[in-house]
Amino acid sequence: MSRQSILVFIKKLNRPIFTTSELTAISGKSVSATTQSLNFLQRQGLIFKVYRGIWAEAGNEHLSSYAVIPFLFPRHRAYVSFISALHLYGIIEQIPQEITLASSAHTKKIHTKLGTFSIHHLAPFFFNGFDWYKGTGRFLIAEPEKALIDCLYLSAYKKKQFKYFPELHFPKSFSIKRTKDWAKRIPNHKIRFYVQNKLDALIRRG
Repeated sequence: MSRQSILVFIKKLNRPIFTTSELTAISGKSVSATTQSLNFLQRQGLIFKVYRGIWAEAGNEHLSSYAVIPFLFPRHRAYVSFISALHLYGIIEQIPQEITLASSAHTKKIHTKLGTFSIHHLAPFFFNGFDWYKGTGRFLIAEPEKALIDCLYLSAYKKKQFKYFPELHFPKSFSIKRTKDWAKRIPNHKIRFYVQNKLDALIRRG
């Protein structure tokens, strides 16, 4: 395979993020040959390696840190939540240093060329309340009410980064009732009581 011809396959995917494995599949070439071609294009400054087996097209206007999320978890679902989601909704002004994700995968931190991702495991019963961001299909995000409850839920387990909030700006569309309904779904009564108390304090403060 010509080292330049792999660009044709990259363009066919029509997105800024792609993987070695999918290019191998659509080109019909070996993993070794595909990797060599990708490394060549990287030396030319046309693409760059984001993470293991994940690449990005340099200068693509649709490229963002959030675009890589679905590719980081090929076997698990993950959605933007906690502080990052609250920032995207304009509820928190401060830009988080890490992108915070809720996932069915184990809690861990992933460092990539597009940013650092802090992954927090949620139990299956609480892994819901999310959808595609603005209907774009690029990454999943918690609804604003669920993002806040996710923060309070983890803070009950001594997660310091979710215990204290800067000033919160709730939009008119934000539903206090929906937020309280999420809190009621927590089966552990001690955790539920903690979350409900923290939520009531935030509402009074707001």
